[in-house]
Order: sequence, then C-alpha cells, then structure tokens
Amino acid sequence: MCPSCCFYDPETGKEDPSKNGVCSNFLCDSKPGDKVQVTGPSGKVMLLPEDDPKATHIMIATGTGVAPYRGYLRRMFMEDIPTYHFNGLAWLFLGVANTDSLLYDDEFSSYLDKYPDNFRYDRALSREQKNRNGGKMYVQDKIEEYSDEIFKLLDKGAHIYFCGLRGMMPGIQETLKRVAEERGESWDEKLSQLKKNKQWHVEVY
Repeated sequence: MCPSCCFYDPETGKEDPSKNGVCSNFLCDSKPGDKVQVTGPSGKVMLLPEDDPKATHIMIATGTGVAPYRGYLRRMFMEDIPTYHFNGLAWLFLGVANTDSLLYDDEFSSYLDKYPDNFRYDRALSREQKNRNGGKMYVQDKIEEYSDEIFKLLDKGAHIYFCGLRGMMPGIQETLKRVAEERGESWDEKLSQLKKNKQWHVEVY
C-alpha cells in the first residue's frame, strides 16, 4: 500500500484503515497495466480560479470536505506552475469532532510555518473546544468569531468555499445571516451579489 495514501495515528504511529481514501487507495492499490476509468470534473463550482494570484480564498470544510482544499493548497504552495504564482491569502476553517480526526493537519501546519503571510488555519473541534456561549465549537462558531474580518474580505472580492456534509450549510447560513443583520446588511442581497460575482462556491453531499 502506498504510504502517502494512508493515514497514520499520531499517537500509535500505526496505519488507521478507517481513514483510507476511496479514490487514493484505489489508485495506490492498482498495478501497472490495470485499466482505470476516469471522469470529471463534472462542474466548475469547486475549481480554483487562477486568474488572480493575489486573491483571497476562504475555505470552510467539515471532515472529508477538506479534500478539494488540500488540492488548492498544494497548487498554491507546493507545485511549481509557470502560469500561477500564488501571492494572496488562503484561509482554511476545518471542523471535525476531535484532534485525531484532523486530516492532513501536519501538512497544513507546515504551510503556516513556511507561508505565514499567505496562509491561515483555524480548527473547530466540537468535542474538545467550547464556543463563546459554552456550547460545542462547530465550524460556524469559528466563522462567527472572525465574522467581521470575513465580511470585510468578501466586500473586497474574496472567494468563499464550503465543502462537506450537506447538514453543515443550514447552521452556517443562519450564522452568516445573523452576522449580516447585526452589521445592518441584508443577507439575501449580499448572498445574491456574492453569487453574481462568482465569489460563492458550495459543494456539499
């Protein structure tokens, strides 16, 4: 099995098969000569826009919804691409139950060390952290914590992405609506404008 496709428990150092990727492990287990059917991308919602390398990208994920952002961040910080030299801000919010559920945490943390001016990383650990009201810390609570900054970035043209379980969106939408109203804005009008400007990207399942 390909080590790069496996998740190793940081405490035991042993492979945790329950966190194997369906696609990545299929490819790792394939042998030379095997036929592989490939399709996609099926849409443009979650494709990284590369027309402005100085753009701000606010990425919000729950669990395995972090997958496309891992691809974005690798393209921004690891790949040598003549046509795309990222020099903007990538801000990742990741919501999971606890620390041992954080996927690719070492990888993301390394970007913090190497690119402190271009990458921010905030974790919401629902079983380990408390929100400001003493309840469980969900990703929408982290969004609310930084809402003033997020709204200012959106007003300046930042892209915002959401990926993860479909159930994540109602709580996030309610939080954004409440924050907008507290700022004296209409969330419906703001959302309409974000969609019109192609700043709003959602892929939930």
